[in-house]
Amino acid sequence: MKSIYMDHSATTPVDPEVFDAMIPYFTDIYGNASSVHSQGQKATRAVEHAREQVAQLIGASPREIIFTSGGTEADNQAIITIMAANKKGKHFITSAIEHHAVLHTGEYLVKQGYELTILPVNSFGVVEPDTLRAALRPDTALVSIMHANNEVGTIEEIKELAAISHEAGALFHTDAVQSVGKIPVDVKDLGVDLLSASSHKLYGPKGIGCLFIKKGVGISSYLHGGGHERNLRAGTVNVPGVVGFGKAAELANQRLPQNAEYLKILAQRLTKGILETTPNTILTGHPVNRLPGNVSVCFDYVEGESILLMLDSYGIMASSGSACTSGSLDPSHVLLALGLSHETAHGSLRLTMGKDNTTEDVDYVLEKLPSIIKNLRMMSPLGK
Repeated sequence: MKSIYMDHSATTPVDPEVFDAMIPYFTDIYGNASSVHSQGQKATRAVEHAREQVAQLIGASPREIIFTSGGTEADNQAIITIMAANKKGKHFITSAIEHHAVLHTGEYLVKQGYELTILPVNSFGVVEPDTLRAALRPDTALVSIMHANNEVGTIEEIKELAAISHEAGALFHTDAVQSVGKIPVDVKDLGVDLLSASSHKLYGPKGIGCLFIKKGVGISSYLHGGGHERNLRAGTVNVPGVVGFGKAAELANQRLPQNAEYLKILAQRLTKGILETTPNTILTGHPVNRLPGNVSVCFDYVEGESILLMLDSYGIMASSGSACTSGSLDPSHVLLALGLSHETAHGSLRLTMGKDNTTEDVDYVLEKLPSIIKNLRMMSPLGK
């Protein structure tokens, strides 16, 4: 049976070149990067080289990068420590379609006495500039809007949103976990003060990410202990993970233009095929300004979990924002924020392709998916 992986927004396989780069730091160069002996210094040099590789991918200075355990930690550190340290006010703004790493952090802040505003989005999942402008207050300290949505792939106008925030005197953070390595990301061009990224979304290892902190932005350590990462992130540095992240960033930088164009073509082929062969189906997210390789659709009269199980029986791996796959009684908060009904949102399917997917993979999905939806609708009391 075929095995086709189309869940790259959830995680990506480690690139063989990345794996090879990491191996010596498990076995031969195993020193603690905080140690002064030769083993430790070799590890330190590897970490600093990786910092340069990651910084180059996003147009930052190496000293503006600190390594974290992933995007979630980076989001938490950016939001919680900035809000705690600022003297401007206790108002935090984010959007309704953020990853839970941001939304749940906002809910945590409310419990600590802060004020939270969650911005609505339009039907494409876009935060409209005027909506942000109207929500900003004299006591707004931080705005956090994701660069690209993990479910529907919509790319936000971060440059404009950051400028609006700065006009009001607020700092701006973006969760760029889904965009870094997939589309061009330049922190100077975007004008952001803080940016979160994660290795395992760009063919690097899991458990390692980073936070970009613009020079001059005051931030404190979120984890307390040693003086690692210039006293901004306590804990022994994950040297193999950092090395892997660095190599993955280097490869992403080299391959980004051709990979993005290739994935865009695959996604267009898949989207066109689904919409032409399966009635009562809608594309979710922005039709143009979306991540390459992202195909997010909703099928009326079916349940997302059933689609996934049927696809998996044919060797096709995908994801859904439906209740059973998210462990919630409600469908995806992102799809609901786009204005979809609960019934429609329950029939969601996300197919996210990577550099190793092929036209043959797409055609195989198009061969199997229409009959799956047809059969599920026939079994549904609401089916057509």
